[in-house]
Amino acid sequence: MPIALSLEGQVALITGGSRGIGAAAVRLFRDAGAEVAFNYRKARAAAEALVAETGGPAHCAAFAQELATPEDGRTLVRQTVERFGRLNILVANHGIWEASDQPIATLPESQWRGTLAINLDSVFGLVQAAVVQMIQQNVTERPKGGQPSPAANPASIVLISSTAGQRGEAFHADYAASKGAIISMTKGLATELAPHGIRVNCVAPGWVATDMSAPTLNDPKMRDRSLGTIPLGRAADPKEIAGPILFLCTPLAGFMTGEIVNVNGGAVLAG
Repeated sequence: MPIALSLEGQVALITGGSRGIGAAAVRLFRDAGAEVAFNYRKARAAAEALVAETGGPAHCAAFAQELATPEDGRTLVRQTVERFGRLNILVANHGIWEASDQPIATLPESQWRGTLAINLDSVFGLVQAAVVQMIQQNVTERPKGGQPSPAANPASIVLISSTAGQRGEAFHADYAASKGAIISMTKGLATELAPHGIRVNCVAPGWVATDMSAPTLNDPKMRDRSLGTIPLGRAADPKEIAGPILFLCTPLAGFMTGEIVNVNGGAVLAG
């Protein structure tokens, strides 16, 4: 029999969903039967087209929402719950990376703070609000007179790190620091939230063919230098990252928590 990766009856919030890995994840999660909410900053036309492509407003919602503070994250979770009534899955996919090299000796404090605000501070707000909602769902949906049953209402959080969070990245200390923090955050949350039936995992991509990496991958010299470290010899397609994200949120990954899933073409061989 064919094996279906089904998320029927679940609601997922995917940040940065209007393009790249996020958009690929929105499509896959909708294909798996989930109702999906996502945010965008400026790409309104692309966001509206994605909503229409994936079933329309009854099944997919796009919110124009910045993610640069903890409160921004809480607001997006609140919007999702108001729209769909619940939240089962959070995928914190958004982030920024400055393509130009910046030595630590001259790294502007504004860039440091801006990167951590978007890549880390907003993730804190997203996770905090999502966890409150997920735990409350387990309490309110328990059988009459019974105890909360996390196993009956599984929830999943997937945070997105990077190879830079594992081995660092010269001239990009701000990005590497933010993504390394995401890995530690994943491990700590996994043990904290397991008793509530909330699994927390992390996907760590390498080079992916997205708008964010285009300045590097479109420059022959920089592309050769970057892809030369990848045994498979190429950048990933966004769908090749979205697939493992989807898997981690399905029952087939029900015994996985606290894991850092490397999806990098062999660039970082860690286990």
